[in-house]
Amino acid sequence: MIQDIQPHHLDNQYHPVPPDKDSFALYYEEQAVLLKKTEEGIAFPRFQDLERLNEELYTDYIYLFSVDDMRYYLVREINREPLSEFVMENTQIFRTAKPRYHAFAGITGYQLHNWYRDHKYCGRCGRRMVLDDRERMLRCEECHNMVFPKICPAVIIGVTDGNRILMSKYAGRAYKKYALLAGFTEIGETVEETVAREVMEEVGLKVKNIRYYKSQPWAFSDTLLMGFYCDLDGEDTITLDREELALAEWFEREEIPGGMSNESLTNEMIMKFRNGEV
Repeated sequence: MIQDIQPHHLDNQYHPVPPDKDSFALYYEEQAVLLKKTEEGIAFPRFQDLERLNEELYTDYIYLFSVDDMRYYLVREINREPLSEFVMENTQIFRTAKPRYHAFAGITGYQLHNWYRDHKYCGRCGRRMVLDDRERMLRCEECHNMVFPKICPAVIIGVTDGNRILMSKYAGRAYKKYALLAGFTEIGETVEETVAREVMEEVGLKVKNIRYYKSQPWAFSDTLLMGFYCDLDGEDTITLDREELALAEWFEREEIPGGMSNESLTNEMIMKFRNGEV
């Protein structure tokens, strides 16, 4: 999956050390990231690539994390070389880009970029927030409000019935391939209750024997995904929530198409079932 970057290791502890010329600079605009494509895959600019047109580069940055001994920083409002090899690309490139450690760093940096962007001002008193110098936290010097990054828990659900699994397609989204049912956990609800509720809401089915499989950080939606398999309990007639899903249908193991990409928990769960491992 996208976070599987071994033998590399991402260290996401907050170590706000200054960047040097070889440090990576992650720059985002809306849903785009600054990078270049090479024969080896994608490459991010280093500080030395941007410093000529950005005098404040070494003072206006946010430390993000490191991969092995490589440090990554968030930079904002930079000037770019008109004829530079580095161009803005949609962050969806990180689903399949190589090297994988760069792709995981890029999408994780994008999640942190969104958090910093959305919390410039205190939600309690409206004053501008400041960076903490010891941990990844924003604080208000007026009312002393402290804000830490938030992660949204959500479930991926493999509903099975003997040799069949329920697969679906989202309504109104750019992603048009088959997926599993999914949904966010509500306040006051366990993740197991989320599984049963989402299945009932989206396809009108009851389930039993809910069992945990695996989790995945999914920075595309600021989410921690938790995968569950469960068994159909009763009738198999689907009542589709057409605001959420374009379709949902049962697939025999042998009917599930192969060749799915390996970046997502959803695809891994589908292929585990297809291969008879569940």
